[in-house]
Amino acid sequence: MGSNPYPLPQPATPAGADGLAALLARPGKAVVALDFDGTLAEIVPDPEQARAHPRAVPALAALAPHVASVAVVTGRPAGVAVRYGGFERVPGLDHLVVLGHYGAERWDAVSGTVRAPAPHEGVAAVRAELPGVLDQFGAWRGTWIEEKGQAVAVHTRRAADPQAAFDALRDPLAELAARHGLIVEPGRMVLELRPPGMDKGVALVEYVREVGAETVLYAGDDLGDLPAYAAVGKLRSEGHPGLLICSGGEVPELAERADLRLPGPAALADFLAALAEAMGGRPTSDA
Repeated sequence: MGSNPYPLPQPATPAGADGLAALLARPGKAVVALDFDGTLAEIVPDPEQARAHPRAVPALAALAPHVASVAVVTGRPAGVAVRYGGFERVPGLDHLVVLGHYGAERWDAVSGTVRAPAPHEGVAAVRAELPGVLDQFGAWRGTWIEEKGQAVAVHTRRAADPQAAFDALRDPLAELAARHGLIVEPGRMVLELRPPGMDKGVALVEYVREVGAETVLYAGDDLGDLPAYAAVGKLRSEGHPGLLICSGGEVPELAERADLRLPGPAALADFLAALAEAMGGRPTSDA
């Protein structure tokens, strides 16, 4: 492989250093799992305009043949993440898996199809009541409702005071969700109302065990990634090395737990490319 101008950053923690060393020593036994928004794609005011960073997909395509599996773990519907990421029919990503709706949905490149559960009836009820709740609390102006099929989200990033709108809506939306058997997943200026029972941590552990991986890398940027961080901690306690990467620094709760902090999606894409370069073309079958 040619020389990569981006050096491979080193983790700041001993556990992270062990995780990176294990990943490089036995890449064919590693799962690389990544969030989408804020990690592979920049955060933008309109979520429908989010797209994977231009260097992200080529980096993933270079890395994927060397590891056991690459998975995108996102709160978005799996099909939406595939479209916005540009993941379909990419040479090198022939076995990519996208775990959408925090793992409730699954798309794989082999079949090109999405497997999803039946919609939770509470989502339809919340969708119907949500405009009235926003109006009641004076939060209609500047907020934006995102339809996500299996969930519904309220964004406050466009409000005059995004944080104040977020704080004002957090409890009312939690009450609305609870009435209909849902939970609220907070993020960066977004509150998502979704069914309980699945999160990125559950999805990640199940997938790592399905693949039979020994090592896991997980990269995320937001509060919804904390369960995945906890899952990597659990896997470490069971003897599986892990590397936790934080993309950006807007969420201190995540950054403080990370082994490696990167400025954002561009730096993460470069890290993935450097990681592929450092593997030097080792086959996935090395054991």
